[in-house]
Order: sequence, then structure tokens, then C-alpha cells
Amino acid sequence: MSNINKNSEPQEGDNRFNGDIEPFRSQLRSILLITGIFFLGFISRIILAPLMPTIESDLGISHGRAGSLFFLISLGASISTLGAGYVSSRIMHRGTIVFSAVVGGVVLIGISFTRGLWEISAGLFLMGMVGGLYIPSAISTLTSIVSVKHWGKAFAIHELAPNVSFVVAPLLSMALLPLLAWQGILALLGGTGILLGFMYAAFGRGGRFPGEAPSFVSFRRLLANPTFWVMTFLMSLGVISTNGVYTMLPLYLVKERGMDPNWVNTLIGLSYVSCIGIAFLAGWATDRFGPKAVMGVVLLITGILTVLLGAAPTSWLSIIVFLQPMTACSFFPAGFAALSRIGSADTRNVTVSLSTPMAGTFGAGIIPTGLGVMGDAGFFGLGIALAGGLIFTGFLIALYLKLPE
Repeated sequence: MSNINKNSEPQEGDNRFNGDIEPFRSQLRSILLITGIFFLGFISRIILAPLMPTIESDLGISHGRAGSLFFLISLGASISTLGAGYVSSRIMHRGTIVFSAVVGGVVLIGISFTRGLWEISAGLFLMGMVGGLYIPSAISTLTSIVSVKHWGKAFAIHELAPNVSFVVAPLLSMALLPLLAWQGILALLGGTGILLGFMYAAFGRGGRFPGEAPSFVSFRRLLANPTFWVMTFLMSLGVISTNGVYTMLPLYLVKERGMDPNWVNTLIGLSYVSCIGIAFLAGWATDRFGPKAVMGVVLLITGILTVLLGAAPTSWLSIIVFLQPMTACSFFPAGFAALSRIGSADTRNVTVSLSTPMAGTFGAGIIPTGLGVMGDAGFFGLGIALAGGLIFTGFLIALYLKLPE
């Protein structure tokens, strides 16, 4: 149980106790620190995508084996996210966020010293496990320090992390590869993650309450809720449209379509610049029109553009690669706002702990592996087009979504 039962005094920055006494602006520092930790954790995982042509050559692996590395990260994250409540119930959400940042950085530095494929695979699996602890505690912390009427804006800021990561990852790899081996880039990210974890511990607010440890009763209640399953599927489609496509896109454009690697990294990085502003627009739209409408429109447009990404002529790809992220990155402010409406504040971390691993394993693990296997068979473009068709179905499913007020 939460500290409500242990202490009648309000906990710092926790709006379950104090309503919306403190204005939204007063929580920006904490929101930005949490977002910074999310950025380092996220970019540490997706930096492998622009580095993958180099890693493939260095390790001598196939497209399918390259895709399986992303699956290992997602599998590790899924396992730990399911049990994240056990950690946060003991060291509170704040401690869990700090632990994820610091230990994640240590693991990255450890990976940088390995050379064998099996050691790297084990390190990536462990990195996923440590990173999987973050999201449930971050969502619970964010929704506790701002009122529900500001959730869209808070999640829009939080979603800057993946959006900026998508921009920085290819540009950073292109800038640093002439200076550092890919292992050195991972070590640099790991050290920065450790620093941010300690900064949040010193200066961040919120999260000073324990999470709800998963139980058979809480899981059964969620699993019996049709809205939970619909949202989990929609979250999976959101992950496919961003991580699932992004992780294999450099390989597809370079190996399948014969595009220049430097141009590919530049194009992909620039294509996500617009997401930085569009995320705020999506957050505003979520607060104004509701998450259901925003999710439906985003999945409709993103699905069409992803189909074109796999089926269009090479001469069209530059513009499609530029447009697809503009809609894909708009999904998650609405997605997390909708997911957070399922259950109470005390059990919100359990909802996230159960939904996001399913979405992550499928969208960021199974899909990239499948795309890699299809790439080895000569059907890379078809695989991406099929993923786009699957994303498109989310528009129809969102029409039947029923969210509690």
C-alpha cells in the first residue's frame, strides 16, 4: 500500500494528496530531469540502429541476427517491467528511477568492454532489464506531480525523450564513428546516464511514494478489462510505428535500397526534428479533443505512410522517410494519457507494468526480428509494408475504445 496508510502528511509533489496546489510550471524541473533520464535510456537502445551496418560488418552477422539483438533488449525490458512494482514498492518510484539510470549506465559501460557476440547479447538483455524498471515509475511519478488536466502536456514533454533520441542517434553515430569505435559510443552514453541519475536524486521532486507490487488480484482485474487489451494492442502499434520501423530502417535503406549510409543517417535524424514540436501539439490535442481521437487519426496516417515506405519507388523514399515520423511520434502523449485512465493512482504503475512489456516485446522485439528475417529472404520492403498495414488497423480499433472519464 502507499504511504497514505503510513503517514497522513502529504508527500512532496504528489497530487494524490495536494490536488493541483502547485502550478504546472513549478514542476518543470522535475519533469525535465525525468525526461533527461528517459532520453539517455532510450537513445542507448536505439543507437544500435544507425550503428548496425557497422556492427554487422564487425561481428559478421546477418540481418536476422541483427534484429534479434533488438529482441533481446525488448525481452529483458518486458520481463523486468512486469515485476517493476516489486522494486518500486520497496525503494519507491523515485529510487527506482535513479536505480534504472545509474545501473543502466554501468551496464552500457560494461558492454563497451566486451567483444564477443554472446557477451554483447547478454549485456543488451541486461540493459533491457534495467531499463524496463523505468517506465512504470516514471508514469506514476509524472501523473502524481501534475493534475489530470495537464497530463497531455506532461506526457508531451516526456515524449521529447524518444523524439529527440530519434534525431540525435543517427547524427551522433555519424559524428562519433570516425573518432570512436561503436563500443566507445556506448560507454559515453553510459557515463552520461549515470550523471543524470545522480542529478535527479539531488534535485528532482516527486516519486516519494511506493508502487503497488503486482499481485494475482491486480493482474486478474486488468486482464478481465477489455479496455486494457484494446489499449495494449494500440500501444503495440505505436511502438511498431516508431521503434519497430526505426530500428531496421537504416539497414533497409542502405542494404536493400542502396542509399548512402551518411545520407541515410542525416535524413533519419532530420526527419525526427519536427517531432520535437509536434509532440507538444499532440499533447495539446490530447487535452483538447481526447486521447481516443488523437490515437485514431495518428494511426490512420502513420499506417498509410509506413506502407508507402516499404512499397514506394526509391526516388520517393526521402520524402516518405521525412514524413512518417511526423505522425508516428504523435501517438504516445495520447497513448499514455489513455493508458493512465485505466485503474487508480495507486495501481497505475501495475497497468503500465503489464501493458508496456507486451507492446514492447511485440513492437520493438518481434517485429524488428521478423523484418530482419524477411530482409534475409529478399522481402525487406514487403515486411515494412505489412507492418504499415497492421498499424492502419489501429484506426478502426480506436473507434471502439471506451475510456473511463
